[in-house]
Amino acid sequence: MKAAYITHPSFVRHEMGAHHPECPERLAAISDRLLQRGILDLMDSIEAPAATPEQIDRAHDMRLYHELRAAAPSEGYAQVDPDTAMNPHTWTAALHAAGALVLATELVARGDYRRAFCAVRPPGHHATSAQAMGFCFFNNVAVGIRHALDVLGLERVALVDFDVHHGNGSEDILAGDERVLMVSTFQQRLYPFNGEEARGSNMCNVGLPPYSDGAALREAVTGRWLPALRAFAPQMVFVSAGFDAHREDDMSHLGWRDEDFAWVSREVVRFADEACEGRIVSTLEGGYHIPALARCVELHLRALLLLD
Repeated sequence: MKAAYITHPSFVRHEMGAHHPECPERLAAISDRLLQRGILDLMDSIEAPAATPEQIDRAHDMRLYHELRAAAPSEGYAQVDPDTAMNPHTWTAALHAAGALVLATELVARGDYRRAFCAVRPPGHHATSAQAMGFCFFNNVAVGIRHALDVLGLERVALVDFDVHHGNGSEDILAGDERVLMVSTFQQRLYPFNGEEARGSNMCNVGLPPYSDGAALREAVTGRWLPALRAFAPQMVFVSAGFDAHREDDMSHLGWRDEDFAWVSREVVRFADEACEGRIVSTLEGGYHIPALARCVELHLRALLLLD
């Protein structure tokens, strides 16, 4: 089954300084792994467009758009928060990362592809309506979701977020929007230090204790996510795919293994095939142990492509 692989050259030009974990090597390792394993032969590689101001506006306070554009440096770095900085390529990369989700949403909604994966940097799920933070500038997945709802006319979409850090920005933007159900897992008492108290009835947040393993993930998915998703019956599933809960990733204290990421990906695919003709738009969020990241993205895409 063909799927879309959406990326852009600017994603590897954005960087936030030496030794920063959210680095260009993340995408290079993913691409190399997928080429070596023949996965990209089964996908159509498509260049992401830049999101327009109107598309950004559906998910963000436009003051953020103008502040980031004004802050973009012509050389060196401009610090946004203690962990997040812009270099001369960041503004372009951020626009194309959000634009990747708009394009993916359109391709899947109109039936050109059943699945799309957005290999983007910077990630997005920490960016709130009005604030860039946590390595994120625009909330890419929220821009795509609002495009699906406000432009393409979908009535119900689901967001699955399995990053080790809570998608606080996605919750900030989407809480209370009854057209969206967000289900998520994350490590408790870890950046951004919230999420355990849901901000809306359309949020199904499952915080996991530090040092828990894939069994806790499976319990969250089968006991909490899937009943909520089946009751909601979305017309499309979006995925914020973070791979930093891996036991080899020192950004967290969870103990997921490669097979856990493969399992959760297969469960999402199985649900989407039942509920919405398999329509999935997935986007890269975290994952900072580069060999584990590349392996697990391959497993995620193998699930999307029905190879396992």
